[in-house]
Amino acid sequence: MLEAWRIPARQIGFDWSKKGLQDDEIVVELRRLNKATLFTRDVGFYRPGVRHLAYCVVVMKVGQSEVAQFIRRFLKHPDFNSRVKRMGRIIRVSPAAIVSWKIRDQRENRTEWK
Repeated sequence: MLEAWRIPARQIGFDWSKKGLQDDEIVVELRRLNKATLFTRDVGFYRPGVRHLAYCVVVMKVGQSEVAQFIRRFLKHPDFNSRVKRMGRIIRVSPAAIVSWKIRDQRENRTEWK
């Protein structure tokens, strides 16, 4: 679906890096890429210690069949519709809201869907 919507996507182990990477290895690999946004359903990534200016991690708290639709919706949201707006954040997307940790913030920020 993402390709049909012209949203570029690469999958770990197929298009990028190797299969079976551990979470810490993924974070190291993300730093090597050029301002990447990683979408995952692994809630273990949603922690402030993962933040880095070189990338963005978006944890999808939606059903597997809904992931593509919520990725598209998230990328069109005015607060996250460019790389600059996403970098340095760890973000959790759910049907209810978008919650995130910015690089230097001490608390979560909540953003409503528009």
